[in-house]
Amino acid sequence: MSAAVAPPAAAATSNPSLPLADVDVSTLRILSLLPSATEIVCALGLRPVGVTHECDYPPDVVAGLPAVTSSSIPADATSCEIDVAVSEKVASDGRKPLYSLVMPVVERLAPTAFVTQALCDVCAVETGAVHRAAASLPSSPVVINLEPSTLGEVIASITTLAGTLGVPRLAVPVVDRLRGRVDAVRCRTAAAIADGTIRAPRRVFVAEWIDPLFTCGHWTPELVELAGGVEVAGVAGGRSTRSSVAALVPLRPEVLLVALCGFGVERSMRDVPILQAASGYDDLPAAAAGEVYVTDGNAYFSRSGPRLVDSLEILAHTLWPAVHPLPAGLPPAVRVGKKGDA
Repeated sequence: MSAAVAPPAAAATSNPSLPLADVDVSTLRILSLLPSATEIVCALGLRPVGVTHECDYPPDVVAGLPAVTSSSIPADATSCEIDVAVSEKVASDGRKPLYSLVMPVVERLAPTAFVTQALCDVCAVETGAVHRAAASLPSSPVVINLEPSTLGEVIASITTLAGTLGVPRLAVPVVDRLRGRVDAVRCRTAAAIADGTIRAPRRVFVAEWIDPLFTCGHWTPELVELAGGVEVAGVAGGRSTRSSVAALVPLRPEVLLVALCGFGVERSMRDVPILQAASGYDDLPAAAAGEVYVTDGNAYFSRSGPRLVDSLEILAHTLWPAVHPLPAGLPPAVRVGKKGDA
């Protein structure tokens, strides 16, 4: 049971010749086009000049920064309505974008770099639109696409971003701390397996969406393995896929973790009754044992930034609390328990 943190970075830049030597950080005018990129930029000790309308962390940094994106999805949309909008966007081949750049604000900020992603087509402004915007600006900003699909790639992307911006040395302590925390979880799990505390990995299903049900993907199955579990449906490094509660019954998950993309705990709790009403729910070992938990998917599990290691620590504590103490300051997953307890 080992989930190695792979070293290769997953990032691409439209200007690969950008020097990697340190530069004057006061000359950097960074626009972050996704929340995880904002967190990486801030972890490096830098400050973006503009962020997305969804960026909320670190709160003391993003407060007051101009938003350079907007969304066509209503703020009060249900999960099902959001899924329909996403499906229509995918079917439209880009003709119905979910996110757009607010170009008057972008032009006023005169960025030297855009930091975005091309991993998920429905999570941020389309990369084509970003490149077109960059080409239209007198400041000739570089476009940096972060595309990690594993935990190791998420951590390595911090190094890549810092190097591309010309401040490689800023990444060293950040990456060292994150890898040290991952290693600590891995070592505790291995020791517990060796001494018999963990006799078998717990069977886990992490729900990335409820209406309709989606499996997890990308880095989340790795987190489960590192924490002392096995993901019964999600594929490490792969994409999340549509599923159903009925399809989970033969997989017999012992723990069900709700970590919905873009939703915090309170919003996720509103969808738990939909999950509990689904055919087959009562037949899940996790449901029968009351081992159903809700966590903040928006802040943690769906953000490919530094707090993905927080996600690992939260998950490890949820699966094996006696093995993995919850670090101070991190919120525990909320136990829903058995049907009717939510």
